[in-house]
Amino acid sequence: MFSSKRLSLARKRRRLTAKGLAQKAGVSPVTITRLENGQNEAVPETVEKLAEVLGYPAAFFYKDDPSALTREAVSFRSLKSMSAKERDAALSAGEIGVEVFSWLEEQFNLPSLDLPPFDPELTPDAAAEALRQHWGLGYEPIPNLLKLFESKGIRVLGLEENTANVDAFSFWEEESAYVFLNSYKSAERSIFDAAHELGHLVLHKHGATPQAPKGKSEINPFEDTRNTEIEANRFAAAFLMPEEDLRLRLPRFITADVIIKAKRRWRVSAMALAYRVHHFQRPMLTEWQYRSICIELGRRGYRSGEPEGISRESSVLWKMVLSELWSDRKNLQHIANDLSLPAGEVEMLLSGILPRIEQSEFIGENARPALRAVK
Repeated sequence: MFSSKRLSLARKRRRLTAKGLAQKAGVSPVTITRLENGQNEAVPETVEKLAEVLGYPAAFFYKDDPSALTREAVSFRSLKSMSAKERDAALSAGEIGVEVFSWLEEQFNLPSLDLPPFDPELTPDAAAEALRQHWGLGYEPIPNLLKLFESKGIRVLGLEENTANVDAFSFWEEESAYVFLNSYKSAERSIFDAAHELGHLVLHKHGATPQAPKGKSEINPFEDTRNTEIEANRFAAAFLMPEEDLRLRLPRFITADVIIKAKRRWRVSAMALAYRVHHFQRPMLTEWQYRSICIELGRRGYRSGEPEGISRESSVLWKMVLSELWSDRKNLQHIANDLSLPAGEVEMLLSGILPRIEQSEFIGENARPALRAVK
């Protein structure tokens, strides 16, 4: 049976309005609207036209309805600056990602999720320390955060949105935790984004309706978003840069040069490290020192990037999966075929978490693998 929700998913993934899709497919906008609302029966000829325009196999539109992700269920960091098309395209990527992991779960034994609930009254700093203790991390820097996530059963995929407005997001789908990361930023800032999303998963059960503050009859969704973003940032800073380790390793007199040298130990951006040591309950930097360091870091290019940055982390889980598939002479096209997806959508979900190569290398059944395992 034709799935109206899949038509809507594919359209939003391509960032098209109903009118724009209708024009490209040579049908009326009313036809698209009625198909998406389930008011019209899908004529095979029309489905073929839509499939061609959207670049999805026709079989995709006859599968069961996808998991429906809502804006309220997902932690978007820039709702105010994000356009509706950007938001809907990212949500659609999330829905496709859930299907990809469902397929993966049928094929392989994946690590079980190890992300226990914590007392909701815990501060972000206390929650970060509690999770570190639960995972047996102590206070040492985390050598590979993406590998840690995957070993603990957190399902990580990539994004290729080419916009700073959709840098990362996370959500719970039933009992599974998902994190999507964009490779738009530097490796250091992507690591912080990942820890930020971990904070959302731990601190905020997405989908719950926030309560209005006392004395107010309504909530401000953007104000609520700001509050949760601040909490997730505090969690990420405490999780990646434990205060005990920072106080032990950093000298009493901290300069921009000290920050630049030390940031490699904790694998974070220079600005994030400076901010962290300045915002302890007992700061290691005065306000004047902090401002001076930020000015100097900005002058050296550390406000907009990370000169001589670290290497980007890559997925261990997907390297193992693809290596196993390649041993059976299979590649990304086979995954796409099994899911009735365009191969490009599967590759997009691995962008940012595996090395990228030319698109031409994975076209066709006998093509060599699109993404190689890195030794």
